[in-house]
Formats: sequence, C-alpha cells, structure tokens
Amino acid sequence: MKVAIQGEAGAFSHEAARQMVPGCSIVPCARSREVFDRLERRQVDVAVIPIENSLAGSVTEHFDLLFARKVFIQKEFRLRIVHNLITGKGVKLKDVRQALSHPVALDQCRDFFQKHLKIRPVAFYDTAGSVKHVIAEGLTDAAGIASRHAASVYGGKILAAGIEDDKQNFTRFFLVRRSRKVLPGANKTSIAFVVKNIPGALHKALGVFASRDISLSKIESRPMRGRPWEYVFYADLLRGDDATTKNALRHLAEIADPVKVLGVYPAA
Repeated sequence: MKVAIQGEAGAFSHEAARQMVPGCSIVPCARSREVFDRLERRQVDVAVIPIENSLAGSVTEHFDLLFARKVFIQKEFRLRIVHNLITGKGVKLKDVRQALSHPVALDQCRDFFQKHLKIRPVAFYDTAGSVKHVIAEGLTDAAGIASRHAASVYGGKILAAGIEDDKQNFTRFFLVRRSRKVLPGANKTSIAFVVKNIPGALHKALGVFASRDISLSKIESRPMRGRPWEYVFYADLLRGDDATTKNALRHLAEIADPVKVLGVYPAA
C-alpha cells in the first residue's frame, strides 16, 4: 500500500505512517497540498497527516485541506514526539548559531532557545529535511531539530537529546483515504460546519449535541477563504456513526450550512 506523507525519510509523519500502515511504501511529498493532490489523483492509496500537537496546537493547513477536499478520516494515532538537536560530525554546541526545523517543532522547543540565546530558530519545511540540509551542505554553524531516526538516516550527530519543552509531547495523526470507510469499533467523529452570523447561532449548533449527551473533545474555528470574517468550526464528537449522531447532524444541518463529516474512526 502506498502512503503519502509530508516530509523526508526520518520525519515524524514517516514514523506514524509505518505504525499505522505496517509494511507500507511511503511516498514523501514536499508540501501538504501535494499529499492531498496525490491522494485525489490515485497516485497513493492513503495519506498520513499530523493534525494536532499537545504543545503547539493544531496544524491549521491540514484542517483547511480536510474541509476543502473530498477525503475521509479512517484512523487516528498518537505519536510521542522527542526532538533532538542534530549536526554534522565534528560540530560542537558552542559552534551552533542557528537551528532549523519545521515551525511547529521550533514552537515546541521554546525553553531550549531561552537557555541558548546565541542559537536562532529558523523555520524550515520539514524536521527531517532540516537535518538532511545541514548534513548535505556541510554547515558548521547550524543544526536541525528532528527525530533520532533522522540523525541515523542522514548520518548526523545528536548534540542535545529531548529538547522539547514538555515530555508529555504528542502529535495526533490522521490516516486519510479518498472514500468513506468506517472501521469496526469507530467511536469518534470529526465534523466541520458553518453557522450564520446571527445571535445565538453557535449556541444553538452546540445544543444539538448537548441535548443528546454527545460530548465534544475539541472545537475550534478557522477563517473561510474568500469570505472575510466568516468561520468554519471544527469539532470532534466522542461518538461513532450511530442513530443518535446521525439525528444530531440532521438537526445541525437545519442551523448550519454546510455540515461536513470529515471522518468516523476509533479513538486513539
């Protein structure tokens, strides 16, 4: 099975894909949009994307793409994230003046940068890609922040291990496919909906779940492209594809438009 991910070999998405789809063939993509393009064009069977980190929050671009594209979430998975400062052989910590990594990873290592003020965080397209770049270019004043596996893949040296702010650092990943397929034991539903900008609209929308004792584990909003000051609400319901949920979503459709079920899957 071919799985598209955003990032290089050794990226955290790579590790998540290997655990979610054992024995898969991984197709790395430079950009998140390319991941969804390859999936829709049937160049891969499924995709694995990070959706939320316990320290840095949501990967907002992926929420936007899930709403915009015709795809369906089939699984979720939580991966423990350990960040390491990685350089080429012979480089010492005192030599490092910049640390490259994905912006989300940099945001998870604020305490490290506070302790090492001479090291400047520099945004890069990918965690593992930052290590690949540092090693390939032979940079002697730069490091990448990535997984231990990335150091192994690209021949890097770990100068500092476990530099994330909090050891309870997890990233939630989704396995996404083209068509709807609900696995046995699915007990969680992700949705997106848009309410009219009138008083009480959101209160009424959330009431359709409260009145049916459906718990929400997450809700947040994102701006709608092309419609300034209008927002899409994303919510995770702690309930599967049963009659109660279906009734709640039918009721929600009377208040909100559109309402899109992004996925139904077993909770991790």
